[in-house]
Amino acid sequence: MSSTAPADTTCAKKKFADLSPWQRTLVLVLASVQLSLAASAWTDLAKRPAEKINGTKLKWALIIAVNFVGPISYFRKGRRN
Repeated sequence: MSSTAPADTTCAKKKFADLSPWQRTLVLVLASVQLSLAASAWTDLAKRPAEKINGTKLKWALIIAVNFVGPISYFRKGRRN
C-alpha cells in the first residue's frame, strides 16, 4: 500500500504590503463600507427609542458588530417604524 505525502499545507498569511495595488484598494474600500454601515447602525440604535426597536438594544448592538450582515440586518429587521 503506497501513501502519498500530502501537499504543502502550510498557509502563510499574506501581509497587507504583499497585496497588489488593486487588492489593497479593494480591502480599504470594503473596510470603509463596513465601518460606515456599523457606525450608521450604532448611531441610529443609540438615538432610536427602545420601543421602536425589535428586541433589545444590547442584542442589536452585538449583532451590528458582525461584519456586513449585522448592520444590514439591523436596518432591515431591527427597527420599527
